[in-house]
Amino acid sequence: MGEQDTTEYLRDGRAPIPKSKIISQVMSANRGKNTNPELSMRKSLRDIGLSGYRLHWKKAPGRPDISYPKKKIAIFVNGCFWHRCPHCRLPLPKSNIKFWQEKFNNNKLRDKQKKRKLETNGWKVFIFWECSINEDAKRCANEVKQYIKKTDSEKTYIHL
Repeated sequence: MGEQDTTEYLRDGRAPIPKSKIISQVMSANRGKNTNPELSMRKSLRDIGLSGYRLHWKKAPGRPDISYPKKKIAIFVNGCFWHRCPHCRLPLPKSNIKFWQEKFNNNKLRDKQKKRKLETNGWKVFIFWECSINEDAKRCANEVKQYIKKTDSEKTYIHL
């Protein structure tokens, strides 16, 4: 059996060499921004009257997927596979297990650091899982709306 030419699969060196072209194509199709769950969440937020958000706002610590800077609200839309959803408990890939364990552990650590940094700076952080958004995006959006209503009603305004 001859050696497989894997040079066409190498891109940036961060991931192990895929065993097949199909795996390479599947992994290459994964996006980091504007994923279907993100689009669904954004649509639900707009549908309930919560427009005016920023996407991947660079000035917010951790660049949340969706943010409301004036209200200091950060929303992360976490993919169940990449961020290791506690509800789905998806299995690890069968090859390159050590790489994937390290990758997922780093992702989870980075998620915690982003959340902590935002909260330290006075932000309210919402983390919605892909499975929850797929199940009921409007419910997720309403969770944000209820928080805004609650905090807005707690503020007292002094009119002079």
